[in-house]
Parts: sequence; structure tokens; C-alpha cells
Amino acid sequence: MIPDHYLFDTFHGKRIHLGVTGSIAAYKALDLTRAFLRLHIQVGATLTDAARKFVTDLSFGALGADPLFTDMFAEGMNYDHLEPAVADAFVVAPATANIVAKMANGLADDLLSCQLLAYPGPVLVAPAMNPRMWQAPATQHNWKTLGERGVGRIEPDCGNVACGDTGQGRLAPVDEIFIRTLAALSPQDLRGKKVMLTLGPTREYFDRVRFWSNPSTGIMGACLAIAAALRGAEVTAITGPVELALPAMIRRIPVVSAREMFEAAADVFPSQDIGCFTAAVADFRPPACDIGKFKKGGAPLALTFEPNPDILATLSGSKRQDQQTIGFAAEAQNLEANASSKLARKNLDLIVANPVDEPGAGFASKTNRVLVMDRHGRQESWPQLPKTEIAWRIWDWILMNTP
Repeated sequence: MIPDHYLFDTFHGKRIHLGVTGSIAAYKALDLTRAFLRLHIQVGATLTDAARKFVTDLSFGALGADPLFTDMFAEGMNYDHLEPAVADAFVVAPATANIVAKMANGLADDLLSCQLLAYPGPVLVAPAMNPRMWQAPATQHNWKTLGERGVGRIEPDCGNVACGDTGQGRLAPVDEIFIRTLAALSPQDLRGKKVMLTLGPTREYFDRVRFWSNPSTGIMGACLAIAAALRGAEVTAITGPVELALPAMIRRIPVVSAREMFEAAADVFPSQDIGCFTAAVADFRPPACDIGKFKKGGAPLALTFEPNPDILATLSGSKRQDQQTIGFAAEAQNLEANASSKLARKNLDLIVANPVDEPGAGFASKTNRVLVMDRHGRQESWPQLPKTEIAWRIWDWILMNTP
């Protein structure tokens, strides 16, 4: 299943073409088709003869894929078989060793290989095959050749395969193929930029099993990280303790406490162009304690909390002139006044503030309602929108103010 924070509804009218070859994983191309259509991306498909032993063109047509191609010489074929040339991206998933070899050597002896040879746009290939076939010197040579030609390569996963062998050869996860395809459809207007994000909560333990934290799920930060990566940025995400999928194109540094997040961010930020601080960092921490677990007793539990380092103020306060910082403010009251104050106090280029006590705009929500303010005095209020849409708009805003 494709995670909700991967579903960027910004590709209306885009077209992709799927090439499906003879693999037990061919049925997963149906999941890809369904996911792309959900984003209003037009999908066409070409199935090889071997692919039709596993799935049928009728299945793709029933989902809404159009056009559909099978046999180059099928009755009624009007010789528009090179129509995929008008697609915005061509994705071969699953790709057998056979089609990888044909692509590497310019062979065109069936409909799919003809289409691929003639296609002028971005091509992505996700192989699925027996591990020994994948490791064969000829396959590895062909795979390297495709990379040298600029073909987008999505390496197979490791694990058990249908024939009972174990090793690298399983089709990459559908969500990874999906997000790589969205990247091929996205403007590459952040290419060459390095972006660091902090996301999620922190946990401050006061014994070995209990901690002080907050309900942040990290969804907003994940959406921003993925949107930046789709648009070509080199992204590092410093993640608190959250269970959120992130694409392989994003470097992930997991941390737990505020001090760990501070150390990681302080190490990474000097080499970055943009720092985006979405994490809901605990402002205070209980004192370090060697007690395994506090037990119930007659007396109340009393803890004296200490302030945690202010990650945003420290790093934004020491940024270079060529660096930008984006801060977030979750406010329970006085949204505009508190956001404006934080923007100035913490030397930010942009602040995004949201009310935490409003349904659909607080922690763990798929949507948000935000107030956006920048250092140039511009200010906008955005209505309740999916967090993916807000993330995309934030990068649009940043790009309008980047030299």
C-alpha cells in the first residue's frame, strides 16, 4: 500500500506508460496503475506475451489504463504502437533479464522493446528475476550500461523469491517504484540544493520505560522531505522516534532525545543550503536517572525539569548568509503574534504556524491549516489542505526567494 504522505496531488494531466514483462511480480503493476490513477495521472500499458501468462490486459483496462498494447500485429492494430512517445515517463515494472538485455543492446523484436527503443523521455526500470540471473555477469553488464545511458534504475530487493531461492531479485517495493516515478514527473527546481529536515517528536526518558514527549507523528516533516527529494534536492531527514516510511532517496538519521537531535543537526547543517525544522522538540527534559522503573508508592512522583538546547535558535542564529532556515510553530493561542515573534527571535527566513486545538490542523492529522510569514514581510493564510499540498507550496515559496 502506498503511504498517504507519498500521495502528492500535483500531477493532474501527466501521462506515464507501463511496460509489464513476464514475472510472477507482474500483478504488482496493477497496484502501480491504481495508485497513479488515484493521483489523476493518465496510465497506458504494454504487456508482453509472457506478462499475459500472469496478468491480462483486461485487468489493466478495468482499472482505467488506456491505451493498452499487447501484440504488434494484432488484428485491428492501427500502427499507433509508438504512442507511448507522448508519455511523460516510461516505467518497466517488473523487468525481466530479457528486457534489460534488449534495452542495453538496442534490440527491438517485440512491441515493448520497439516502444522503449523509440521513446525519447525518462525511462525507469525495476527488475524482478531469480537471484542467480540477477547476479549473472551478462545481466550486471547490461544493468551498468543502462545506468551509463541515464536510465533510472530501481534495484531489486533481497529476500525469498517465487522459485524458492533467496537473494537479490525480488521486485522493489511498489511504493519505491511509485515515488521514483513521481520524481521523474516533477520539476527539478531544487536540484543542486542540500536540504536538512528535523521531524517527529523527541522522547525524554525519566526511567528506563517512561518518557516525556508529545503526539507529533512527523507527517508534515515527511511530506516536506519527500517533496524536496521529488524536486531534485539532496535531502537528509533527522527523525525522532516515528514509524514513517521514507523513500530510499532520502538519507535518514534516527534519533530519540532532543540532545541527540541537536547533535545530529549541528553536525549536518553546516553543509546544507536549507534547514527545515519541523520537529516537535521537547523544550524540557527530566533529570538523568539510573532507576530502572519508578514504583508506585504513597508519595507523589516529583521531577525537576531542565531546559533542552534550542536547536532552531542555535543553528538559525549562526547560519551563513547563503543559508536559509524554515521554522514551524504549533500554537494554542495568538497564532499570528507568536509566529511573528518567533520569526524575528530565531532569525528565520520563513515560519509556518498552525493551531493545535483545531480539528484537522493539529498533531497526527493528514491535513493542516497554516499561517505563512517570511522575513520580507509577506504573509498568507492557507485554508485546511492536505499536508502534501502544504509541503509543495512551501518549496514554491522558498524558490521564489532563492537567488
